[in-house]
Amino acid sequence: MSPDLADLWRRYKERADLRAREALLLAYLPLVRYVAGRLSIGLPSHVDQEDLESYGLFGLIEAVERFDPARGTKFETYALPRVRGAILDGIRAETWAPALRQRARQMEEAYARLEADLGRSPTDAELAAYLGITPEELARREAEVGASVVVSLEETGWQGGEGQGPLGRLVDESAPDPVQEALESERREVLARAVERLSEKERLVITLYYHEGLTTKEIAAVLGVTPARVSQLHSKAILRLRGRLSRLRSQLISP
Repeated sequence: MSPDLADLWRRYKERADLRAREALLLAYLPLVRYVAGRLSIGLPSHVDQEDLESYGLFGLIEAVERFDPARGTKFETYALPRVRGAILDGIRAETWAPALRQRARQMEEAYARLEADLGRSPTDAELAAYLGITPEELARREAEVGASVVVSLEETGWQGGEGQGPLGRLVDESAPDPVQEALESERREVLARAVERLSEKERLVITLYYHEGLTTKEIAAVLGVTPARVSQLHSKAILRLRGRLSRLRSQLISP
């Protein structure tokens, strides 16, 4: 932490200096913009990134108020899940979100059922036929459900811990229980196999987004496609993964 930031934290925490609080919010505002930029992938075109940043600002304010510099934790590490959570809460509150989540669940179930029947990932044509729609309509639906994919990943039992991506750690490392470690190893192996079933471009989008931390625009530049195409690839990949993982998760917990 720079001396200037340390001084701002001291003034705010020790003297409740509101000017120091305002300066801290301005200093960490890029964190909100970064998270909003990453979560904008797949969202409907009418959702402006500034709206997401407005949601995230509430999370930043809460983080600044509750953060204790004396604990030695980096503020960015502490604030990121709170900013992300505030943005996701804002997305959930939108009137279009429930309908999109329902459509996403329908598509996930279709992926899972077809994969169980076929013994492999279904093609777009097979999925469209199963849903009774055209391949063009399927592509449109995949592009639309991006928002619900982002939200539903937070609600699945396969995501990582606080502050980590949905493809991150699956259990708490602070509890090195042998059974838990074996379960984690099995789940990570299942996840790796599920990712391997994706197409090359879908795997690349997942890697660049969740492991390299790139934004939609940056991924588009790497792949030489439009941001809209990246959003479609991301939505398709996550729907496939969720469909497969939900089926396998049901198998794991069934008696």
